[in-house]
This record gives sequence, C-alpha cells and structure tokens, in this order.
Amino acid sequence: MSLFVDMSTAAQAAFAGLDTAARQREVNRCVSDVPGGFTRKLINGRGYWYHQAKAPHGAPIQTYVGPDDAATLALIAAHKNGVHAQAEKNLLRATRAAVELGCSQVPIKHGRVISRLADHGFFRAGGILVGTHAFMAYQNLLGVTWQDSAMTLDLDFAHAGRNISIALQPNIKIDARKAIESLEMGFVPIQSQTTYKKADEPDFDIDFLTSVGRTGDAPVYVESLNVTLQPLRFMELSLEAPLTTTLLWRNGPVVVNLPRPERFAVHKLLVYGERPQNMRTKARKDLAQAASLLDCLLEMDLDLIQDSWKDAAGRGAGWQSRLAEGLNALCRQYENLNFRERLATTAV
Repeated sequence: MSLFVDMSTAAQAAFAGLDTAARQREVNRCVSDVPGGFTRKLINGRGYWYHQAKAPHGAPIQTYVGPDDAATLALIAAHKNGVHAQAEKNLLRATRAAVELGCSQVPIKHGRVISRLADHGFFRAGGILVGTHAFMAYQNLLGVTWQDSAMTLDLDFAHAGRNISIALQPNIKIDARKAIESLEMGFVPIQSQTTYKKADEPDFDIDFLTSVGRTGDAPVYVESLNVTLQPLRFMELSLEAPLTTTLLWRNGPVVVNLPRPERFAVHKLLVYGERPQNMRTKARKDLAQAASLLDCLLEMDLDLIQDSWKDAAGRGAGWQSRLAEGLNALCRQYENLNFRERLATTAV
C-alpha cells in the first residue's frame, strides 16, 4: 500500500507551466504591474514621472519611474493598455484550470494570509512557508496526491532571523505585522508576539518560527521584518537551502519559499519525539507527513534522503537519538512499508 498516488500527466504539465509563468512574473515585477496612477513632476526645469499607489496595508507610496523620455513613456503606455492586467487574468485562468485537472490548492482564507504576506515581500525577504501547508504544496511540486491529506487550520511561517548565513535576502525590510493587520480578519498577537490568534476561530493561528540560537528558546524580535519569531529545536534543518515554488489558491498563483521536501521529512522525524504528551495528535501528524514524503522520495530519488539523513545524523548525539526515535515510531506505525529496509543505504 502506497501513501501517495501520481497526479495525471495533464495536471503535472499544467502545474509545471503555471509554476514557470508565475515565477517569471515574480522576477519581472515592475511599476507597471502595480495598480495606481502616474504623475509628472517638474524639478529644476526637467520633467520626471512618478507612480502613485497604496501599499497593501493602505499607506500611500510614491515610486520614481524615470525621466520624461521615450522609455518611461513606453512603460506608462504598457500600464495603460492593459497588457499586464491581461497577463494576470491569464495566470488566474491557468490556476483554476490546473486545479480542475487535479492540482492541490490552498483554502481561501489561508490563501488570503499567504498572499498578503507575499505582497508585502515576506518571501523575498527570506520568509519560508513551513508546516502542513508546505506538506500540501509538495503534492504539486512532486506530481502526487497524498492519500492522507488532512489540513490543519494553523499557518506556520519561518525565517532565519538573526542567523543571516541561512537567510535568502536579509537586507530587505518589510512589515509583517502591518500585512496581517491589513487583512482585517481579526488576528491579534498573543503575549509572546510570535503567534496571532482569531477570537472567532480559536484553531486558526499564524505562527512565526526560527531556529534555536545563542538566546535559546526565548522569542526573537527581527526589526527588518517587524515580527517576533519563536525558536524551535531542529528548525535549522528545514531553513537551510530552501526552494522556491508556486502555491495555488482561488485568486491565482503565489510564489513562496518552502523547505526542501527531503529535509522536511527528516525534520518531522526529529521533532516527533520532542512533542510532549499533550501534543500527541501533532506528533502523529508529524509521523504521517514524514511517512508520506519518505514513501514518495525513496521511490523517486534515494540520494536526496541519504544526504539529508547523513546531514542530520552528523550534527550530534541529540540529533541521532531523536532521529532513531522517530524512525522506530515510523517503522511501528507503518510496518508494511518496510521503511528500515528501504532506508538501509542511508546508514541508518
């Protein structure tokens, strides 16, 4: 019995094309992609063009476009003739077609949060989508559908924080708090400021995480993000060398960063034993996600698992013991899948 099934060839092809288009759109974003208008200013006798719009949180912003010349006027003309607006409509149609063919999509209210943080630059600033939403996103990336795909309501985001060595673009400054407030969905930060809760949906949390550093598990405030991160043990494994892919939801594609699936799977085994008794439900979810990913990746590319496993096991006795504990639980729970034998070449 397998824990996944392959998506149709049509669904895989639809996502591959959409992913390429959405990521290219992200690279080529410019002023003409942004709603708003243009204004000409005369400075010291020379004309200059500026673009005026509102930031996602509602504050007015003005961006310099260029001098009053042919190149700048061409950019303004592109904005006015609807070329970019039509491209966005094409991406939306492609997204909905991919979902109809069987690709995975994010629930609407989750998509609103992820998309708003993306609009504010959270992912360009090194933010990473982790947790169950990353696990669900791997379906489109790997071209499979999980047999056990229960969603959770909480949204987990991570960042390297002060550990600049594993951040993507640490020099970008954003305001994650304003991004969440601008949604007007009723999210309120709890005392530690690392989690946002909704009074009317107590299970729908937004969590910001990072890896444990010199300050231990004390919350870490990152000024460049205006967000406080909760350090978690073993998190660095998921934060290192993330990948970029496209998430689908009703309003179109969103380009995000995810942990590499092989690192995510090993990380889930590591944290399995860290869960206290009152979090056994989450521990079982960790095990189920690790099992699905390992079942898929061991069939697709054993080398990926081998490298990540050796990386984790080489980080010390604590890592080795937790990894062994997670593997033992995995083998007990999924005895028929012979994980220990299939992982034998990873020097388990």
